Amino acid sequence: MKNIYFMPGMAANCDIFENIKLDDSKYNLHFIDWFEPEKDESLQKYSERIALQITLENPILIGVSFGGIIVQEIAKIISVEKVIIISSVKDPSEFPVRIHWAKKWKLYRFFPTSYITLIENVTKKIVSSKKIHQRIDMYHKYLSIRSVNYLDWAFKSVISWENKNPVENVYHLHGTKDHIFPHKRIKNAEFLENGTHVMVLVNAKWINKKLLEILEK
Repeated sequence: MKNIYFMPGMAANCDIFENIKLDDSKYNLHFIDWFEPEKDESLQKYSERIALQITLENPILIGVSFGGIIVQEIAKIISVEKVIIISSVKDPSEFPVRIHWAKKWKLYRFFPTSYITLIENVTKKIVSSKKIHQRIDMYHKYLSIRSVNYLDWAFKSVISWENKNPVENVYHLHGTKDHIFPHKRIKNAEFLENGTHVMVLVNAKWINKKLLEILEK
């Protein structure tokens, strides 16, 4: 049996993997939870603490979005069989221009993380659109890690990521309609036409198929 550890995206809980189905006679699935970062904690130190949740040897790591960055950092700390990232980046060169500007000018300091929940609640009260309500309800279900300390740290960590000594042979699944990490800057990935940043949820059939192909290599 091979052990697979899943790391969700920024602010997300492991429910985002609820549609991932793999042969349970071949694979044991494990799910990594976010926890609160310490004051001024580096991404490397945080990844070392996260890695303590991985108790089995030579696992396969799968990460979504910011979780994809985290699993790459973990793979520099422990021995792993494979690293698979979904809707993520392998290197800062794959970031959109706006993130490079945010890093240069340290704009993460001004992101209103403390207002996210307030904005959602007010929007839900004043906007009657059923689609908007459903989207906000989805955010509440899957994006439940909402402390200001965590969000401030996460935004800064993504924007400041340098990926020194990058991991080799990272498998990458990405959507052509990803609005967070536009596909035009992504290299050496397998693309889902019209896939978005949340394709792990809404395109699970394709994800499951591609994961199986990668896992059996």
